[in-house]
Amino acid sequence: MTYLMAIDQGTTSTTVVIIDEKLQLCSSSSKEFTQIYPQSNYVEHKPDEIWQSVLEAVGESIAKARINAKDIAALGITNQRETCIIWDRKTGKPVYNAIVWQCRRTADYCATLKAQGHEALIKEKTGLLLDPYFSASKIRWILDELDLQKQAENGELCFGTIDCYLLWQLSGAKVFATDPSNASRTLLMNLQTQTWDPELCELFNIPTVMLPEIKENAATFAHSHGVPGLPNGIPITGMAGDQQAALFGQCCFQTGTAKCTFGTGSFLLLNTGNKIVRSQHGLLSTLAWKLGSQSTYALEGSTFVAGALVQWLRDGLGIIQDAAQVEALARSVPDNSGITIVPAFTGLGAPHWKPHARGVITGITRATTSAHIARAALEAISHQNTDLLQAMLKDLGHPLISLKVDGGASANDLLMQIQSDYLDCTLERPQILQTTALGAAMLAGLGSKIFSDLASLQKSWKVEERFEPKMGSKQRFSARAQWSAAIEKSF
Repeated sequence: MTYLMAIDQGTTSTTVVIIDEKLQLCSSSSKEFTQIYPQSNYVEHKPDEIWQSVLEAVGESIAKARINAKDIAALGITNQRETCIIWDRKTGKPVYNAIVWQCRRTADYCATLKAQGHEALIKEKTGLLLDPYFSASKIRWILDELDLQKQAENGELCFGTIDCYLLWQLSGAKVFATDPSNASRTLLMNLQTQTWDPELCELFNIPTVMLPEIKENAATFAHSHGVPGLPNGIPITGMAGDQQAALFGQCCFQTGTAKCTFGTGSFLLLNTGNKIVRSQHGLLSTLAWKLGSQSTYALEGSTFVAGALVQWLRDGLGIIQDAAQVEALARSVPDNSGITIVPAFTGLGAPHWKPHARGVITGITRATTSAHIARAALEAISHQNTDLLQAMLKDLGHPLISLKVDGGASANDLLMQIQSDYLDCTLERPQILQTTALGAAMLAGLGSKIFSDLASLQKSWKVEERFEPKMGSKQRFSARAQWSAAIEKSF
């Protein structure tokens, strides 16, 4: 049997999975690491802790799978995107903690660039917004804070997103490279050419000599060297940012296919094929993956509150003791009895973009029960995703073919059925919900020629449950109108 290993380096933990050539999960191991908050709106990680979490998860996953590490044919990497590490090229030591994608310390700097009129250029070249979320302003902050501009210009420093840093470590400091999906999240890569853009690098005053080589997503990046627990010579043949890896892991290879990760919020990506679709609704245009000379693009958007709404029912209202109880409670009533929840706890994102919106609950009567509130909560999650996907489809000008789902809340059958009903579309939930790691393994399998093409991957991908719409058009129209009316009350 041939095995693939995937390192899924996330925001709070690192997960390593081992998958066989039939895309069956053999083992999984996760290790958490420290979240550092030096001050308000600052979020950091220690790169050494990240690396240690990788090593521990690698060793444990091999032990759980009961295989010989020599049987690992290829290795893939996926990662929290936008998080920024700068390290010394000679010593390999980071010059500062990793600045995490959530960190807002560069908000004033980004606001200054906006005031100077640079956002239109950045959006045109990168498909992204000028925001502290992305890597470029984080690089600028480290270089300024530590007075490292000269060293950067002299080629003494390396910048990388987490994938790049892990590749450097796994290869024994021999390879300095990234992939286009991660590079596309830096504000420095031109989405059209998929190369570092000289004009953007000049705008942020970031020397190109400190930037890694950009390779396609399924390619021989490097070979393992000097890694505890792994033999030398394992080819590292797949890399992608976490959301793109999940899209790939869900086999969303066709234009009009999409995936939704149901977590604290919802993360949606829609395959737009070989064209960059410029959104009219504040969505991001991003590179999904590049295989050979063929580039695939995506529209990306997220809702702020999904699983967080269920957590509020538990922690804020106390109507459930455990998040898993929400489905049974919501099923205990046939409908929401006129209740609508708009969970604008921190404003509304795409496609509404109302940062000052606040949460509302409408339609309360003396007959309202906790079960009606629970059902309205699941409906609110589905309504938000429906708004987002409908906006995406308007941008794309193409019907939604299917929606693949993953993430913790996708285990909720009632939520999945409601989502299918509101979208009037089939939802597919896969057998393996760890689709981010699966995508990295699939890319590694392609890059190492274990899989011949996308069609062979499609054949191995298995559906655990399929949800078909059951709601009639009149009922759907009524539910969506009720939601729209409640949204207006939140502004």
